[in-house]
Amino acid sequence: MNLIEKLEKIKNHFEEINQNLSDPEVLSDREKVIKLSKERSDLEDIIKSYKELTDIINNIEGNKEIIAEGGEPDLIEMAESELEELEAKKNEIEEKIKLLLLPKDPDDNKNIIMEIRAGTGGDEAALFAADLYRMYSRYSEIKDWKIDLIDLSDSGLGGIKEVVFSVSGKNIYGNLKFESGVHRVQRVPLTESSGRVHTSAASVAVLPEAEDVQIEINQADLRIDVYRSGGAGGQNVNKVETAIRITHIPTGIVVQCQDERSQLKNRQKAMKVLRARLYDVKLKEHNAQISAQRKSMIGSGDRSDKIRTYNYPQNRVTDHRIGLTLYNLANIMEGDLDELLEQIKIADRAEKLQASN
Repeated sequence: MNLIEKLEKIKNHFEEINQNLSDPEVLSDREKVIKLSKERSDLEDIIKSYKELTDIINNIEGNKEIIAEGGEPDLIEMAESELEELEAKKNEIEEKIKLLLLPKDPDDNKNIIMEIRAGTGGDEAALFAADLYRMYSRYSEIKDWKIDLIDLSDSGLGGIKEVVFSVSGKNIYGNLKFESGVHRVQRVPLTESSGRVHTSAASVAVLPEAEDVQIEINQADLRIDVYRSGGAGGQNVNKVETAIRITHIPTGIVVQCQDERSQLKNRQKAMKVLRARLYDVKLKEHNAQISAQRKSMIGSGDRSDKIRTYNYPQNRVTDHRIGLTLYNLANIMEGDLDELLEQIKIADRAEKLQASN
């Protein structure tokens, strides 16, 4: 099936959706209306681009007819000049449509659980983990997303051993899913008297939030421990057992939450993290099957993949997966991530497009 045949089929389906959305019987079913409206919204850009392509093809045919018929030299010259522009436009819009036709990741619109852990480098790694947490927090503020802290273990000196938090809003996973992996920092630590540059690391994991229907958890598979929170928070934290640790016995996954003063709220948050981690295991199994057929340049999203280096002396950020280097480290650490993330998404789309041809 060629591109035009594919688009014609999509156009017929789009018209069928429009007819269904004007059917009183369908309109009485709220869930069906929501589903059809979303499907219609997903197809609108393709339909719009198809109309543009059809108009260009018609213009090309019209210009070819003028040239074939002969006639006034000025008119033929104008038609030939226009034809070149139209052919270039046609190729451009066809590439745009091919990108639009790529299958969308069903998880892109989901909220996420993000985990940042200090890696090699001692106190400096913990300080870098804190810097990454601040960077993603600032980016979330800029995007008008909501951050909810789930668990935090600090190292003193302003560093973080581990932080777990959720981010909710629009298209979160689609924007941040390629951030999973090892982030390296090269800079002179505050404790370094000789001014020597050290390399430290922190790992980031981005997990799409799983819905209850996607991950079934058998309560018999859980061991739940209640303990006293170890962080700041006054007498309540010291005297009342509100912190929760949940162990999923079949997988050995352990999650904990001590951020809330309520044991129930901590349990709810911990269960949210557990569902996300179990869903992530499921996703990784699925992605492993795909990558066996096609090795992705962007990577698997595994926490052990070295993805990026932040070099402070040179004000440089390098993403190793796509060979991108930007000299605006200071702005990036303040949450200015749009250019960096967009370039990674473009590279991913281009790779998928090449694989689909």
